[in-house]
Amino acid sequence: MKKVAIVGGGVTGLAAAYSISKAIDAGADLDYIVLEKDQRFGGKIMTVRTDDGYVIEGGPDCFVSTKPQIFELAKQLGFEERFICSNDELKKTYILADKKLREMPDGLMMMVPTKILPFITTDLFTWPGKIRMAMDLVIPKKKEPGDETLASFVTRRLGREALDRIAEPLVAGIHAGDPDTMSLEATFPNFLEMEQNYGSMIRGMLASRKAQMSASKKAQADAPSDKPRPKRTFFMTFKGGMLDLIDVLVKALDKDKIVKGAEVKSIDEVKGANGQTSYKLIMADGATIEADAVILASPANSSGNLVRSVDSQMADVLTEIPQVSSATVTMAFRTKDLKHDLKGFGFVVPSVEGRNIMATTWSSSKWSYRAPDGEHAIIRAFVGGAKAQEKAFMSDDEMKAAVRAELKDILGIDAEPIHTWIFRWPNGMPQYTTGHMDRVNKIDERMAEHPGLYLAGGSYRGVGVPDCVASGTKSAESAVLYLAGVAEPAVV
Repeated sequence: MKKVAIVGGGVTGLAAAYSISKAIDAGADLDYIVLEKDQRFGGKIMTVRTDDGYVIEGGPDCFVSTKPQIFELAKQLGFEERFICSNDELKKTYILADKKLREMPDGLMMMVPTKILPFITTDLFTWPGKIRMAMDLVIPKKKEPGDETLASFVTRRLGREALDRIAEPLVAGIHAGDPDTMSLEATFPNFLEMEQNYGSMIRGMLASRKAQMSASKKAQADAPSDKPRPKRTFFMTFKGGMLDLIDVLVKALDKDKIVKGAEVKSIDEVKGANGQTSYKLIMADGATIEADAVILASPANSSGNLVRSVDSQMADVLTEIPQVSSATVTMAFRTKDLKHDLKGFGFVVPSVEGRNIMATTWSSSKWSYRAPDGEHAIIRAFVGGAKAQEKAFMSDDEMKAAVRAELKDILGIDAEPIHTWIFRWPNGMPQYTTGHMDRVNKIDERMAEHPGLYLAGGSYRGVGVPDCVASGTKSAESAVLYLAGVAEPAVV
């Protein structure tokens, strides 16, 4: 019986294990083991559920509904009833600009205006800034091939004000990244396509919105009349938090095949007398595990260290992918003590404002079932990121004081929080800096030299939860085909 070892028990590794378990159920003569070094499964997904009714997210609090992987898993595993939509009746996002919260205008898609009147009347941009953004309609598209930074692209097409007030704080919230180093090709390839296909970001976004509306109408028309299409919002999550997804995956797997507190220190490649490749995993306790295939569902830098003795060139490229540190600070308040109504999803903070936080999510407004009895509210602040990593390592008291000071200054909240939860993520967010796709292609080339070795996760082709599920599932499918004797290219 062939065996697959999966290193990492986050959502990527668990999705890979589930895919292999389905192959086993279908008759594949396989075995698997998931090795997670921590004492819990879930990786960056960490939800705290308190006895007094709070649901607190330490990592991602949602996923985007435009990617199907989570819905497909839910259908297979039978937990579709756990989905909840964001409270879009409160769907407002604010930008802190010149020390004042300013509402993001309707029709602003990412950083691109698609509705004239809201764009003209907003006070988020100056008139020179608005005129510069509108020039996207006449600025010629870039002719030289090759990657460029997000900052270069946005400044070239929409101007500096669009970068400072919209693009930079939004991508800091998504990627904890710095637009001056972020690869456009790796993070927003659709922007490149829009420029090349439409010659303008504005025209491209308008065409994209039109296509989305047509697709939505078609899906509604095609849906059976006796079975209405479930409601979906752009952001979705689960009633019990994102950990619901992890709980269901863990329950679906053989508990004897998923192991916590199992740290892999290194991996050796073994060539058998018959020319067949296998792998030996050396554990922190000195034990070894033999496997016919290995899926590394760990961050790129960790995976690089593990495969150093297998392929030093691949290890070097893996460890070149930067990781940045961040933290989340969630505070619970009594609503009667707040001076702000929190009618919205939160606000983002451009780095030019010089604040100690990157953004806040008004979690109890954005989602139901997050705070008890309607008389309490929770606010989640983001600290650190590419431009201020040191702030993620403030002491608990320093971090709490810094966040409270910002909430008081920006929202007028001077009440003592009822509870505070702090989660730190050292080197927790991979950065797709310029040249990222070249690095990924080099990794693919090196992996092709090591049959049965696969890399998966958010370090390569997408950082979102659906991307991680897709990556884990793809690597597992490739491993199953390889062990069945069917050639399958090794790609991350």
